[in-house]
Amino acid sequence: MIENKIAKSGLITLDLETFRSKQEIAPFDLKDYLYMELILKEKDFRLALEDVNWQQYEGKIIAVFCSTDAIIAHWAFMLVAAKAHEIADSVEFGTPAEVAERRMLTNLGNHDWNKYEGRKVLFKGCSDEELSASVYTAATRHILPFTDKLMYGEACSFVPVYSKRKSSSRKQAEEQT
Repeated sequence: MIENKIAKSGLITLDLETFRSKQEIAPFDLKDYLYMELILKEKDFRLALEDVNWQQYEGKIIAVFCSTDAIIAHWAFMLVAAKAHEIADSVEFGTPAEVAERRMLTNLGNHDWNKYEGRKVLFKGCSDEELSASVYTAATRHILPFTDKLMYGEACSFVPVYSKRKSSSRKQAEEQT
């Protein structure tokens, strides 16, 4: 009979991918509303915003950004937020990737990490989409007060990251010197 040592170990595999926002993030690139994709003209910008089909953003998160090196006054971002606020779920500054990462970090901060108290946790190393180092760093910061062991990778091949016993022994050794 084959023994599943991983199942018996009590190891919890946590896929940080599950902390992604489930809502669609729709891009709103201001460059499309600039004269020659470079110059912000207030009157033209306001008129262009009137022609936007804002209904396409219903129930979505709008990521407002400018993909060119144009100098954009803060009021331009404010105008987009004012036009979309009753339709979109949220209007946020940044590229869709930046907004997605901030949302993910917020979700990590809101997660109940207590359930990992005294447990061995493995942050899954492979995801459908690459996760940034800031996501792994934030998740590590949140879980360390609770977990006894933290690892990264896959159950069959992982990198040990943290062990409460080793950290306690190290602190005791430092206190004695």
